[in-house]
Amino acid sequence: MKATRGCRFSFHVTLVSAAIAYIYFSTVFVFIDQWLGLWSSPGILNAILFSVVALFCILSYPLAIYTDPGRVPSSFIPDVEDPENTVQEIKRKGGDMRYCQKCSLYKPPRAHHCRVCNRCVLRMDHHCVWMNNCVGHANYKIFFIFVLYAVIACIYSLVLLVGSITIDSPKHDQQSEGSYRTVYILSGLLLVPLSLVLGFFLGWHVHLILQNKTTIEYQEGVRAMWLAEKGGHVHSHPYDLGAYENLISVLGPNVCCWACPTTRHIGSGLRYRTPFEGFSSTSR
Repeated sequence: MKATRGCRFSFHVTLVSAAIAYIYFSTVFVFIDQWLGLWSSPGILNAILFSVVALFCILSYPLAIYTDPGRVPSSFIPDVEDPENTVQEIKRKGGDMRYCQKCSLYKPPRAHHCRVCNRCVLRMDHHCVWMNNCVGHANYKIFFIFVLYAVIACIYSLVLLVGSITIDSPKHDQQSEGSYRTVYILSGLLLVPLSLVLGFFLGWHVHLILQNKTTIEYQEGVRAMWLAEKGGHVHSHPYDLGAYENLISVLGPNVCCWACPTTRHIGSGLRYRTPFEGFSSTSR
């Protein structure tokens, strides 16, 4: 059963929700209507396509917010004698098993303590203020899918905005141009930076997924790589299974469901497959 979080008010979440609503209504009822005519065949087609993208974006966002990213069970104890568990994460200093003093729990592989949520999160990537939630094991794919649809929606809307203001249309007249001028200016100021920032953010997480890394693991890996090169060794990420297997481990084995915010494949999050293991499941 999927864990959910309680509802807490967040200014950032309210701002994102307002931006989504504004972009949708301005795109459908201003850009499409002014350029193509909302009730023309091209207008209806673009309105439907944009509405589908917006719908997936709208569904993914609250799902990412209210899905618990993954809690460490109070009964979890690392099994150091398990012959199948070939990778054990230990403290940098002392070599002991990773233990959280604040939660009074052992940390499973890839788990980290979030100071904002005040608890350990399985396969923690980062704490997202725009979701008022951590991004971790149970909601990482949902978060990624939301960003994907948000990028598509922003670029789609921006294309419709540019087309609406640069191409002559029977809808264009001095009265309509004047009444919608504020909408065009606000939309441009919103869509251009959003498309750039979210596009870069999406590319960054595609890069992380292809290497099967979290943001935290990337940051830790930079330091580990520097130390390894300094000592004459080669550092390799222990969870890198190859590009395709890495995609499967995050997005799921069914390619047809990659673009859907489903997480039935994720497993418990207490253990992750490594190149040194022979079992076929992505996680246990």
